[in-house]
Amino acid sequence: MSIIETDAVLHEAHRDNHTHRDVNGGWLRPAVFGAMDGLVSNLALMTGVAGGAVSQQTLVITGLAGLAAGAFSMAAGEYTSVASQRELVEAELDVERRELRKHPKDEMRELAALYESRGVEPALAREVARQLSRDPEQALEIHAREELGIDPGDLPSPLVAAVSSFGAFALGAMLPVLPFLLGATALWPAVLLALIGLFGCGAVVARVTARTWWFSGLRQLVLGGAAAAITYGLGTLFGVAVG
Repeated sequence: MSIIETDAVLHEAHRDNHTHRDVNGGWLRPAVFGAMDGLVSNLALMTGVAGGAVSQQTLVITGLAGLAAGAFSMAAGEYTSVASQRELVEAELDVERRELRKHPKDEMRELAALYESRGVEPALAREVARQLSRDPEQALEIHAREELGIDPGDLPSPLVAAVSSFGAFALGAMLPVLPFLLGATALWPAVLLALIGLFGCGAVVARVTARTWWFSGLRQLVLGGAAAAITYGLGTLFGVAVG
């Protein structure tokens, strides 16, 4: 009884401690990076225009235009990219489906050979392949995972990708514009809010990396701040040259 109880305790401890971070990032990674992209690009755009000593109205219009243009561009690009990827995957699945229908024994031997290459005994590999190949849809799913590295039942949606990309970018791009919409007349509140947002995005990214939250936050703050400072300097130079 004590041995059984000890094994159970060890199993519970292993289960509780043997966990991994989501290395794909799930929805968090693309959402945070989309917001970060909008934040950095619109902050840099607005500071660059502000360096040219333009009016507050022009600066606000620039920020809103940058938000709209960037969000629509991101959404269109993401939709096209994901749709093209999905079409390619579906075409490859059709090829595999035809092969399973026309040459089921060859496909079964191919699956068995794959398991053998991973160390399974030949007889057992053939039996596993035979049993898994009895259901055509299950066989297709296994071949797709083993040969193509995809899950046929979990293909990305172009519409979801486009909408989420649009929303994340727009949310980030709104931060440097928001102080002006609330009545600010100077650039520094917009820059301050944007830098706080950059630090926050970087800190959230630490959830899917091995870095500490403050390191990721500071890194993104420095990179975004540098982009804003460089574009402000360029805007100043261009403003002087044009003026």
